[in-house]
Amino acid sequence: MEAVSRKVPERNRELFKEPLGRDLKEEELKVIDKKSKMITVGDVVSLTVVKQGVVPDLSIYDGMTERKEMTEFAALVKNEGWGETAVKNEAGTITAELITAIRNALNGNKEIIRVEGEEDLAVIPCMLLSPEGTNIIYGWPGKGMKLIVTDENIRKKAQYLLEMTEELE
Repeated sequence: MEAVSRKVPERNRELFKEPLGRDLKEEELKVIDKKSKMITVGDVVSLTVVKQGVVPDLSIYDGMTERKEMTEFAALVKNEGWGETAVKNEAGTITAELITAIRNALNGNKEIIRVEGEEDLAVIPCMLLSPEGTNIIYGWPGKGMKLIVTDENIRKKAQYLLEMTEELE
């Protein structure tokens, strides 16, 4: 995946409103394959996973949930002294900066990325850049958590969605 900033055009917004993966109940977090990489996208999901005693390989959050400030995960990151990388990413976009941060995180140690803006579309580069069998957990507003396990089919879906975006200048 090339580190090029992209935006979802208005005409394709509906394509990005379909949930990917399956519903995931909190109790299932204890039985998810710990040998596989794990990525969490979203404040509530990241906090829930950590509270279950699972430390993701990568957590991506923006300090907001359903458009309201959500500081509990941010406070946990600060209080635990966990390092984080801050990137800018506006709503409806996937910035080159975000793509690069995800790629770097997946090549190294456990990481946290704090997005200044919106992290919802971070799931797409995570699906394209993570190793086969990675568990990607993200929040679906008002519905709970979703689990995507990366494989060839999920990468094809992510590539299709990426192709439905437009390159930013």
